[in-house]
Amino acid sequence: MATITSEQLSSPAERRNGRAHPLVEIRDFWRQFLARAFNTYRPELHYMRGPGPAWRAKQAGSRQRHSS
Repeated sequence: MATITSEQLSSPAERRNGRAHPLVEIRDFWRQFLARAFNTYRPELHYMRGPGPAWRAKQAGSRQRHSS
């Protein structure tokens, strides 16, 4: 699980004195939290696990034509 920190989104002007204003830290935390929590991209849905049934059917058909 990733750790969410507010330092990543704070601007250099907000961090001049070494620390951002507490409201800025809260705002940045929630922005980052919501961006990660509602991110609709799921890489596991796009991961190819190998050839599917259509590929196998096509390969079986081409093997039968070449073996005859």
